[in-house]
Amino acid sequence: MKIALITGATAGIGKATAELFAAQKINLILTGRRKERLDELSENLKAKFGIEVLTLCFDVQKIDDVTNALNSIPEQWRKIDVLLNNAGLAMGLGPIQNGEISDWEQMIDTNVKGLLYVTRLICPWMIENKKGHIINISSIAGTQTYPNGNVYCATKHAVVGLSKSMRIDLLQHGIRVTSISPGMVETEFSLVRFHGDVEKAKKPYLGLQPLTAEDIADTVWYAASRKAHVNINDIEITATAQANVRDAVRLNA
Repeated sequence: MKIALITGATAGIGKATAELFAAQKINLILTGRRKERLDELSENLKAKFGIEVLTLCFDVQKIDDVTNALNSIPEQWRKIDVLLNNAGLAMGLGPIQNGEISDWEQMIDTNVKGLLYVTRLICPWMIENKKGHIINISSIAGTQTYPNGNVYCATKHAVVGLSKSMRIDLLQHGIRVTSISPGMVETEFSLVRFHGDVEKAKKPYLGLQPLTAEDIADTVWYAASRKAHVNINDIEITATAQANVRDAVRLNA
């Protein structure tokens, strides 16, 4: 039976992907910062789908915690077929001259450094096992920019660039690398960006039907389920109502 490791599995895209992979009878290593959510998800997936689940509670921003958690994975769990680097966030929305340094640091530490920390520790196992697929969740902000998105856009540009570089570095080892870049997805994304302000968080999705976490999970599964000789390099996906980071059709516009 295959094994997938999913970071940021307690909500949104990570949780939806865990549920879809579990339905495909894939054993899961689920990571996240919220232990209660991890435990609840684990128990639900084991009961519903009869799979095995290993949970690891840590913050990808903290290298010591990442190292200790991943090194604690038992030997029989280390034959990881899919690594989904999903953990990521946006913090704040404002012009560069007014940026909050703490927001910048959290985005860089999570979206870029966290992805690197996890990948660095898992890659050698994939190389040893002579198989593996790394799927990185980027954003259309990884190839485009928008007003006040500055540092978030920069971190997602980094994810796209890292994905391309990983693909080259790991080519000789037969390890696949995919970058998936969604547009607007209605999850906790905006709530986190606006520091818990519910009213502000609703505004980006008003008047249109955005993507759902399940839509992106479907896309992850599509990439992961191709035949071994097929690698999906990049996928960009938006709602029908959204053309790019700035153009969308809203009913009440």
